[in-house]
Amino acid sequence: MAKAVSHVVTRPGRKHGMPDVEIPVAEDLTTVPGIVKRDGDISFYARVYPEETQNITKAADREWVWEIYTDELATYRRYHNEVNDPLVDIAAISGDREPVGTPTGENVTDAIRLKARELGFGEVGFTKFDKRFTYTRKKRWVKFPSAICLALEQDYWQTQSLPSMDAEYAHFGTYEIEGAILLDLADYIRELGYHAQVHSPNDNSAPYIPMFVEAGLGQLGANGQLLSPHFGSRARIAMITTDAPVTLDAPIDYGIHKFCEECRVCVDRCPGRAIVRDKVLYRGVEKHKLIYERCRPVMARYDGCAVCMKVCPVQRYGMEAVMEHYVETGEVLGKRTHGLEGYTFEDKGYFGPDELPQFDRDFFEIPHGRKEDWLFETFKEKVTNEGLPGQEDVMAFASRLKDIIDEGRTTIGDE
Repeated sequence: MAKAVSHVVTRPGRKHGMPDVEIPVAEDLTTVPGIVKRDGDISFYARVYPEETQNITKAADREWVWEIYTDELATYRRYHNEVNDPLVDIAAISGDREPVGTPTGENVTDAIRLKARELGFGEVGFTKFDKRFTYTRKKRWVKFPSAICLALEQDYWQTQSLPSMDAEYAHFGTYEIEGAILLDLADYIRELGYHAQVHSPNDNSAPYIPMFVEAGLGQLGANGQLLSPHFGSRARIAMITTDAPVTLDAPIDYGIHKFCEECRVCVDRCPGRAIVRDKVLYRGVEKHKLIYERCRPVMARYDGCAVCMKVCPVQRYGMEAVMEHYVETGEVLGKRTHGLEGYTFEDKGYFGPDELPQFDRDFFEIPHGRKEDWLFETFKEKVTNEGLPGQEDVMAFASRLKDIIDEGRTTIGDE
């Protein structure tokens, strides 16, 4: 059944030089620009229970994944780290670099947007850096008020092979490209006479998606990812903050919130059953909450998994085609088809619509918390099961604890 159109969203083409696209939003899909939220609740949690990056709070499983990686993935990850780590290190001190040009005082929004598009970014938006979302360890690091939100598309065909090593090459390779061109864009902003601080996609200063939503670059999908107009969640996102004079963009209602309720393919197809079916209000934001402990074991053992990305129709077909199909038919493009919903797990075979892999309870047992938390937990379990430890066990425990203390807590991720 055809749907009445509430409004049409016009966005720049997928790449620089391509024509604009027009996305029709059906009346029955409209909610609010951006996301349903309670600003008072967001402020309360930021003040009383500030967030910390999972690279610290869940560091134990970041270390554990290396024990179960395949040889191919472990080898590639080491290569990726060698290429990517220097880019992350430069980004970390980028806010300390001084401008090299002379500022004119003129608004430079269009100039920065054009340069970003020329460098290859598919989505570019401007908003205020919302300090309420800043991770505890980064609160003194963030320097400048305006955030330039930047999304770089990941290879289409490699992504459709998820979960696979080919898709992982696209995933990590996109980070390597993005890390380099972020530094190029920051240099350009300094040439204009202004500061530029690169917020690496691999050393996040905050959850970036809320600011991308405020910048009008998409809306939060049921899969917990940013669904942007051209490539859905098939992108790697990062930011640059600056003191340059820019015009801030506004959030947009793309119809995604209600569309996801009609679709729910990612909810139904998640191998780990990790996506909560009904929305909850979490830290002041209405969303489908992901259960980390159901997601992480599958990601670690199956080449990053990302089935929730693969089966999203906005990722597969683009928002324009998906919303046009919904307006014309009232249906979700690709839903219940093998072309959209099918995926293969190497040791379990192919799973089409209504089929899911099965895992036993032990599969979901992973280390929890920070490294020292898990060390204490395993030591306590050993004492409970075996009684008082011998000197050798005590020394091994103390030695590992000292290593963890010496390593410190890094905010750098395992992306």
